[in-house]
Amino acid sequence: MKQAGIDNWLGKRVWVIGASSGIGEACAQALLKAGAKVALSSRRVERLTHIASSHPVEQSLVLALDVTQAQQMQAAYQTILENWDGLDLLLFVSGMYIPMRADAFDIQVAERTIDANLLGPMRAVALVLPEMLKNRTGHLAIIGSVAGYSGLPKALAYGPSKAGIINFCETLYYDLQPQGVSVHLISPGFVATEATAQNDFEMPALITAEQAAKDIMAGLEQGEFDIHFPKRFTGFMKFLRILPYPIYFWILRRFVKI
Repeated sequence: MKQAGIDNWLGKRVWVIGASSGIGEACAQALLKAGAKVALSSRRVERLTHIASSHPVEQSLVLALDVTQAQQMQAAYQTILENWDGLDLLLFVSGMYIPMRADAFDIQVAERTIDANLLGPMRAVALVLPEMLKNRTGHLAIIGSVAGYSGLPKALAYGPSKAGIINFCETLYYDLQPQGVSVHLISPGFVATEATAQNDFEMPALITAEQAAKDIMAGLEQGEFDIHFPKRFTGFMKFLRILPYPIYFWILRRFVKI
């Protein structure tokens, strides 16, 4: 049975966590343009205020927060409830990426990455899920990455954090689909953002944040669980995922020049 999509954005109440740049900012702009009410969250309040200033004041809320701080997230969600009396979509696109290989493994960086990329979404879901379950409606959309499909160079902490997100979303879908709550796993390939600007290698099938936002919106509208893009790249990564390890590692060493 297919889960529900979103057929009309007008008036929909959306919380975009990670809205100050990159994919999150592009999604926030697209949602506001489509008529949704958008709660904008990230640590950089000046960027959020700039986004909100281009739209009617009643259409957005600016809620600065750090996703590693549970009290800040609780306060932000309480503000949403007080102003909008509920939430239709949690869109969690916040995350951190620090390239790292085994010969420079830093456990403190790994801990911060897991805290932001895996525990951060879990904190947000824990906040909004009780109300969605009570109403038997709502959408949870969480950013993963093709880096979570299988082990990749320079993703020693980032990759495991995204692999955890994939598992988390799969289990959420299994549990929540019968309860009327839709779950959407978003797995981008390479998108031109502040994070990927750190990469010192060629990124195949690189797309803009605006194109990523279009793909995400389309996937949400159609009720897709697995929203991945661009498919010419993510399809290949899915294929690698099912290969025997000797072949997988041979391909990586042969074709991935990192």
